[in-house]
Amino acid sequence: MSGSVKDVKSKDELDNITKSGEAVIIHFWASWCDASKQMDQVFSHLSTDFPNTHFLTVEAEEQPEISEAFSVSSVPYFAFVKDGKTVDTLEGADPSSLANKVARVAGSANSGEPAAPASLGMAAGPTVLETVKEFVKENGSSAQAIQAQPGLSDALKNRLQQLIDSHPIMLFMKGNPEAPRCGFSQKVIDILKDETVKFGTFDILSDNEVREGLKLFSNWPTFPQLYCKGELLGGCDIAIAMHESGELKEVFRDHGIDAIGSVEAKVSGSENGKGGSTQSTGLSTTLTSRLEGLINSGPVMLFMKGKPAEPKCGFSGKVVAILQEEKVTFESFDILTDEEVRQGLKVYSNWSSYPQLYIKGELIGGSDIVLEMQKSGELKRILVEKGIVQKETLEDCLMSLITSSPVMLFMKGTPDAPRCGFSSKVVNALKEKGVSFGSFDILSDEDVRQGLKVFSNWPTFPQLYYKGELIGGCDIILELRDNGELKSTLSE
Repeated sequence: MSGSVKDVKSKDELDNITKSGEAVIIHFWASWCDASKQMDQVFSHLSTDFPNTHFLTVEAEEQPEISEAFSVSSVPYFAFVKDGKTVDTLEGADPSSLANKVARVAGSANSGEPAAPASLGMAAGPTVLETVKEFVKENGSSAQAIQAQPGLSDALKNRLQQLIDSHPIMLFMKGNPEAPRCGFSQKVIDILKDETVKFGTFDILSDNEVREGLKLFSNWPTFPQLYCKGELLGGCDIAIAMHESGELKEVFRDHGIDAIGSVEAKVSGSENGKGGSTQSTGLSTTLTSRLEGLINSGPVMLFMKGKPAEPKCGFSGKVVAILQEEKVTFESFDILTDEEVRQGLKVYSNWSSYPQLYIKGELIGGSDIVLEMQKSGELKRILVEKGIVQKETLEDCLMSLITSSPVMLFMKGTPDAPRCGFSSKVVNALKEKGVSFGSFDILSDEDVRQGLKVFSNWPTFPQLYYKGELIGGCDIILELRDNGELKSTLSE
């Protein structure tokens, strides 16, 4: 080995290298990802500093077999292999962590001590280092955060929506069905053919505006992207899981999409619009009365596949989990046990898929809508307004945040982009000791910022908590680190 970086083209080639037992560092990258390109410079410099270690690159979307073997779901992603086993991983653009982990796996760091090249000074020239640091500061290190975030023009939004709606099943892929240009796209094509459904496609390699715009529009950073009746189902991994579980077939059926040649009867009008059948179809008085009774059988009513303790589809499981997180008591009905209710409710609600969530007799929506409402806080607001749950006090909110992670840091900014020197020092101390932690940016919420000072009787930030108890601020954390007590204090 001479300190160079080798591009791996097959799983067999990789296996031959890793089975030697020597240290191997693998960088999974993608051509569309700017962070991959930035980290590649650091990766190259590190290969020079550690010439006895194998430095390999794998284009994630072109080598799906390797990516799946290492559970790669975003880029940049680094896997650290020794003695033929994966001993560590790193997700995102974090130059210092990469240098630390490389040093440990390469064997230049003594056991229990921080790696010598934690500062990238020895691993990369100042220009490269500053470039990557500035990139991370501005864009963050997560796979979704690394995308540029310019606003989409109305014209592009309309065009993307028209493309998505151009077919009931629409796949945005690399290449075309006859000649896919990446392994992930090929797999989804094979799945759709196996499902024997008609689908449309768009080659995102033919139009960079669509390619980059769709990442922002869908908040999904990779391709392929599979849509059903205008709703994003996901990428390759999700399509595979849904296909293997039978869930994909059920989603297509619930959206009025039959397999080619199928003669199964459909509810009248089930292909017209997002909501499927319309109430103009006419339900019997008996069935209408029964549906209304079920919908109003509890303040919060979930029509789902399976039961809360044993959901029969991922979407139903997702909504159950959300309601449980919100500590909501709810009733449920398994639509798999009653075909009359299953088909009739689609017509009654003008909503063609399941699960369906109702609050005080009003349809809220399906899993995607409920998830989005939870993220935005809208679900909590509705539950409070409807009297389902009590409004959370500030003290309750603070306690919930403090206990949201075993090690919880309240800081200015984020771990990838601290907004004060004290916060940055604490983040670095935790990372040096390999401590996993959650964080909250107190600059994003003035109520939390001021309330936590009173709650903890600690007037400054950052504040570090372990299992709900305050450990202290910057000075105390650095003292614990220097005394060698930080990790043991946070693992008692």
